[in-house]
This record gives sequence, C-alpha cells and structure tokens, in this order.
Amino acid sequence: MVMSHSAIQVLASRHPGCEIDVLALEWSLPLVARMPMVREGVALPVGHGELGLATRRAVGRMLRSRHYDRAIVLPRTLKSALVPWMARIPQRTGYRGEMRFGLINDMRPLDEALLPQFVQRYVALAVDADEALPRPIPTPRLAVDPASAARVMSSLGLDLITPVIAMMPGAEYGPSKKWPPAYYAELARRFIADGYQVWVLGSARDREEADEIEARTGGIVRNICGRTQLVDAVDLIAQARLAVTNDSGLMHVAAAVGCPVVALYGSTTPKYAPPLTERATILYLGLGCSPCYSRDCPLVHHRCLKDLGPDLVYAAAREQLSRQQ
Repeated sequence: MVMSHSAIQVLASRHPGCEIDVLALEWSLPLVARMPMVREGVALPVGHGELGLATRRAVGRMLRSRHYDRAIVLPRTLKSALVPWMARIPQRTGYRGEMRFGLINDMRPLDEALLPQFVQRYVALAVDADEALPRPIPTPRLAVDPASAARVMSSLGLDLITPVIAMMPGAEYGPSKKWPPAYYAELARRFIADGYQVWVLGSARDREEADEIEARTGGIVRNICGRTQLVDAVDLIAQARLAVTNDSGLMHVAAAVGCPVVALYGSTTPKYAPPLTERATILYLGLGCSPCYSRDCPLVHHRCLKDLGPDLVYAAAREQLSRQQ
C-alpha cells in the first residue's frame, strides 16, 4: 500500500486536476488517508484472500454511480479485477495475471527482469504502455499530523526530551524475517548508553518479540506494541531519529515519513521491495541459501539473520546517525 503512492504521484503529475480515489482493504485506509494527492480511500470490506463475491458486487455497484474514467489494478489476482469491471469503469489497466481477460481491457505484459522492484511495476501502470518510467521515480510520502502525535505521546506517557530510536521487531510474514529479540535488546542497551531512548513499535501480534526485548533490557525500553493504531505508528515513527527494522510494512512507513532506516533482511531480498528513501542502510548477508522466502528457516539455522550481529547493525546505525548531524 505504501509503495502504491509512487504511482499515485505519477498519475497526479501527468493528469493535473484529476481526482484519485483508492480502493483498499479496511485495515489500510488510515495509510490512504495520509497520502497526498488522494481524494478518498474507499473501503473494500473483505478479509485478506477472501473472494467475497457479494461484497465486491455491492462495492462495484456503488462505484458505478461515480463514473470513473479509469481503474489501475495493482495486484495480479483475478479477484482484484472484479470490482472495477463490476463498476463498469471504461479503461481497466493491469498486468496479465490469473485469467483476467475481459476484466482487464488494458492488459500489460510484465517483464520482471526489466522491472524487478514492485514500485517500478506499479509506476509502469500509471504511464502509457510504451512509455519509459519517469526518472527518478517519486518516493512514497505519508503526511504526519503533529497534533495527533502529541496526543498519542501524551496518552502513552512518551516525550521527546531525549532523542528517540524506533525499533520494529515484527514481521507479518513469519520468523524467518525477524532479527532475534536478543540482538534488538543488545542494540537497545547500546543506544540508551549513548543517550537515546528506545521505542519498540508494532501490532499486538508483535508483542512476544517486544516483551522479550523489554525483559532482556530490564524494562528500560518503551514497549508500545499493540497499544497504538496504524495511523498512530505513522506519527510516532516520524518523531524518531532512526528506525531499526525488519523487512516489514512498518519499514516502508518509516521510509515514507522521512525517518532514516536501518533495514534488516533475512529470508527475503532487498532487490524487490527495498525501503524507498535515500536515508536507508540495508543490511543483507546474501548467503547461499538466501533468499528462500520461507516463513521459517527450512535449514533450521536462521543464519541469514543470526550471523547479522549487533556489532554490525550498531555500526551501521551510528553511521546513519552521523550523516544526519
């Protein structure tokens, strides 16, 4: 969802005055609301991976009355193409995918070697089929609400008296993308000794890792996992001097709010979905078994992240901080 904002910016620049709405799953609408150049986020109330044919039909019928000129369908799935077709949008642009002939009438072939990054693939749908990508591709941006940030910090007992390091130890995909909590704890102790405070952010599903970091540091980190909404995380991460994060959604949020990032890759590769900011340091060992894209290490050793020790990450973080100064 964050990466889609690059395509939105290209559309807005190529078609001044156009009105851009984003159809999205309900959980992601807070991100859409923070995207400059988006008029409205429209909820698609289905679960992840759910067909929900009756729901999609109802949404398509509702959108039909808005008389859109064009739909750009970023996913390559059959179900993602249903609503624009049901809404009778005249031009429906997307890549060749799961049996979508007829649903997509501006069908584009996808050359994955030519467009390795997801953001490139999204932007390519925002320009004509035979047109080169704009250079540089605009990086995603999420607006930050200082008043909202102040309210959330007050409610959580947070302040900015001491500069903040944000840590995001979760990853929805699975354990193979998670740097060990013991390493995060060691890194947090070093930052606190350097005069920083550490906020540990994530969803309720990340509480196990966050609680272990808190326990291993004797409670000196601020563990706010599961205590914030997604939009709160946008505002809070923007307050940090640096974010240390697994390859996750919050990594992309950090990049989009302008927070410098140290991104840790294990079972995945930064080739396809790196943090889209010039203020990023990417750490990836590229072992012979990487990338495996498995939810858990098939070889059981997890060396792609275990061999990425705290010393290396701390050095990269200090270098990123020194660049800001």
